[in-house]
Amino acid sequence: MAIPAFVRRFRFVGILTVSAVYFLILVGGVVRSTGSGMGCPDWPKCFGRWVPPTDISQLPPNYKEIYTAQRVEKNKKLAAKLERMGFHQVAGDIFAHPTQYIETDFNAVKTWIEYVNRLVGALIGVFVFATVLFALPYWRRDRPVFWLAFGSFLLTGVQGWLGSLVVSTNLLPIMVTIHMGLALVIVAMLLYAVSRSQRAAGEERATELVRAVPGLQTVLVVAVLLTFGQIVLGTQVREQIDLVAAAANYLNRAGWVEQLGGAFRFHRTFSALLLLLNVYLAYRLYTLPSRSLHGLATAILGLIAGEILAGIVLAYFAFPAFVQPIHLTLATLLFGAQFLALVAYRRATKLRPQIVTPAVVA
Repeated sequence: MAIPAFVRRFRFVGILTVSAVYFLILVGGVVRSTGSGMGCPDWPKCFGRWVPPTDISQLPPNYKEIYTAQRVEKNKKLAAKLERMGFHQVAGDIFAHPTQYIETDFNAVKTWIEYVNRLVGALIGVFVFATVLFALPYWRRDRPVFWLAFGSFLLTGVQGWLGSLVVSTNLLPIMVTIHMGLALVIVAMLLYAVSRSQRAAGEERATELVRAVPGLQTVLVVAVLLTFGQIVLGTQVREQIDLVAAAANYLNRAGWVEQLGGAFRFHRTFSALLLLLNVYLAYRLYTLPSRSLHGLATAILGLIAGEILAGIVLAYFAFPAFVQPIHLTLATLLFGAQFLALVAYRRATKLRPQIVTPAVVA
């Protein structure tokens, strides 16, 4: 059966959008590993310009005071809103953060790294909007596909707004954590939309059917949730590393690990549990008669191995900057592979072969 053109178009755009989101996560990791998160002290412009400056001579002498005052004013309004909403702890944390009144020195390289990150983010918005447009034919065929695409578009707008708060609060940990968590939610919604879109093509009839294995779906759900939690915890570890690095003036990298707190030790220990869980998960998937699930199991094993190897390199080889974005990207890819395995397993166990009634011969 030929796949309809609208299905091919949607899946192409959807896969392109998911790939672009992962690329943005990689770029975001480069921003953090190079200390470029505050390369642009304002948002959406950079130093009040749509094209950032390339030399400090293009800035006023008191540029630090100017942008600190702007951030503090914005944060006062944000804190007041959070207080009214009942988030007293978060509101207090905004001004309790040690770097709240510290402005980063201008660095042209870091400024442009952060600006490229923003440009990629804007491009993601275009891709997600295109995904919504190409999902319109599903309004009459499989409405959840449309709503997943549209919901991801709305959340992308929220993500942009959160990005502005990350800047205004000078990388406040809770803001960075929410920003990362929402990115994973968007990835999951887009992956599910692309996976579900095959229904309109009748491809589900060709899906390999498997018998439900008691407890396997629970293991898949737990794996997805624990990986999500490990990534979120990793943002907290990243914040600790940033504080230690800043205090050491980004020197003596070999001594950073000794100054990290309990979050790092828990993050490192928890990775062993995730390794065992994912090995068990892959083993269970390999026992099923499904080539697609076998492929996802292989991907999960490869990604968890690469992720742990990257973590070992970071912890025992003085946190090499180039490994940090790789570590983050592998973790988010692992989350995506686990989520796809969950979706594929649910679909394969719920489908039923069509019953064909033989024709009656007169």
